[in-house]
Amino acid sequence: MQRIANLLVIKDGHVLLLKKPRRGWYVAPGGKMDPTESIFEAAEREFQEETGTTPIGTHLKGVYTMAIMDNAGQTVKDEWMLYTFIAHDLSGTPYETTTEGVLEWHPIESLQTLPMAEGDRTNLWFATQEPGMQYGTFFYTEQFNLLKEVLQKSVEGDE
Repeated sequence: MQRIANLLVIKDGHVLLLKKPRRGWYVAPGGKMDPTESIFEAAEREFQEETGTTPIGTHLKGVYTMAIMDNAGQTVKDEWMLYTFIAHDLSGTPYETTTEGVLEWHPIESLQTLPMAEGDRTNLWFATQEPGMQYGTFFYTEQFNLLKEVLQKSVEGDE
């Protein structure tokens, strides 16, 4: 199972997003974890590689399973884990473009309308708006259309 960590910087009412050239979809900077790497280390390393900056105050906000289903929606064809982190500041000036795509600051509200995978929209919006952690599974077709999502949330101190 592939493990992926991404990191969304939220600063002055804006988020730093990476526009991927393949579909033109926006994502939080991130990528595949290296063997033996912690999810925290992976999120910060991938963010630094893709933005040229260092996040400040990195914090885990979500843990998700992404399941790609066959066209009948019955069989899992591929599956990976996604760990979503946030930070509320960064040091340095982000690249404008990288081999991964174009980096752009967008108002937080644009997470509701920018082109992106629907699971990303759900988890990034939660990361910017809600206290605590979110967990879940996103089920997609092979064409990356969302079939369904199953979500849970926890907040420290809740009973």
